Amino acid sequence: MKIHRIDSHNGGEVVRREISVLRERLSSRGNIVSESGRQRTIEIFGEALSPQQVVERICCDIRVGGLSSLLDYSLRVDGAELTAKTIRVTKNELAAAYRKSDSGFLASIRFAKDNIRMFQEKILRNKNVFWKTRGGYICERYRPLRRVGICVPGGAAAYPSTILMTVIPAQVAGVREIAVMMPPTKLGAYNVDMLAACFELGVSEVYRMGGAQGVAAFAYGVEGVPAVDKIVGPGNMFVSLAKRFVNGDVGIDMIAGPSELVVIVDGSTNPVFVAYDILAQAEHSPGVCIIVGWDKDIVDASVNVIESEFSKLERGELAKTSLERFGAVVVAKDELDACRITDLIAPEHLIIATQNAEVLADKILNAGAIFVGGYTPAAVGDYVAGPSHVLPTNGTARFANGLTCNDFLKSSSVMSFSKKGLATYADCVESLSRKEGLTAHGESVSVRLR
Repeated sequence: MKIHRIDSHNGGEVVRREISVLRERLSSRGNIVSESGRQRTIEIFGEALSPQQVVERICCDIRVGGLSSLLDYSLRVDGAELTAKTIRVTKNELAAAYRKSDSGFLASIRFAKDNIRMFQEKILRNKNVFWKTRGGYICERYRPLRRVGICVPGGAAAYPSTILMTVIPAQVAGVREIAVMMPPTKLGAYNVDMLAACFELGVSEVYRMGGAQGVAAFAYGVEGVPAVDKIVGPGNMFVSLAKRFVNGDVGIDMIAGPSELVVIVDGSTNPVFVAYDILAQAEHSPGVCIIVGWDKDIVDASVNVIESEFSKLERGELAKTSLERFGAVVVAKDELDACRITDLIAPEHLIIATQNAEVLADKILNAGAIFVGGYTPAAVGDYVAGPSHVLPTNGTARFANGLTCNDFLKSSSVMSFSKKGLATYADCVESLSRKEGLTAHGESVSVRLR
């Protein structure tokens, strides 16, 4: 296996440049397209458009053409012949899928649901902040969003975990209308387990739509699909670009790119654990996988185990291809250097598999989710621990956080003053308004006090 190697001893600027090159290959800007993708675009649109141009055309067409444009793109892009009656999954179909689904699978869904709900309830900002002030009060009031749209992938694999990790935070926040979109595929809205998971969570509004056309339908509303106030959830490049395009017409959670993992190792780390953490990430394909360590023997041992395990995995060849294109090992100078490199990468997932993992975790500033110790694989966070697995990617963990129930709340400031209370603020308001040349601002206070 040819995996990219970066040596921090060559200087920090070299590391920065190499990581930048690696990240650019999976950029969410949508300026990289394969030859097969280019040909597919020509087949659908009759010309070689960039992914960004594809998304803009789809979104604009659906904003104007509504349901007919949505159905047209579902046929042209997804190959799905849908109608106004079949684009939404019926309640009977959801119930039938639930009855057909495996009991062991449903038990796992319930177990994960309880953990996720418990965590989200603990962090919910559901209490208004209220305090009395001079002659009045000030309050920060929280209310749930009215209606949200959730994107659930279904092209390469079925992801019931994404339903859990997006729907439950919205429910905990108190959102009353939750609409889910899944592509019209056997791994999406025609998948028994996916529909059963929706039924188990009490979601009754599920649409057979995906890609940019689904995002546009949620953003602008079409016949039978009311517009939402916010769109959340992961997806492919076209979903991400579409979310970027409609941002402002509706709210979005983030522009999520392919998944990322960094594992920090030292001399105490078990190379087999590291290998399977990396393989678990790489089987997403594509996905960024990076080992960072200052003990070269452990780094090399981990790579050797990875190479020996490919053939045992169902998606082994995909994982190998992903690692060769988007994987890397970084030899750090020491543990502080490893932390600096990790903060530079700002990964979506970070596993700290070192002897002093708790200490290093406190030193890390930039990471979407941190898994501390040798017995905390990222997979436990992907499925069941409680925090959402919808996390910032492509370096955005420098300023962004993972999806939580609080992302489905909006706040309003509320204030009220008596005449006496207003008088205590009058001089300040009048002084500042004069400096800004906005004298009516000051007069709006003075006139009340005269």
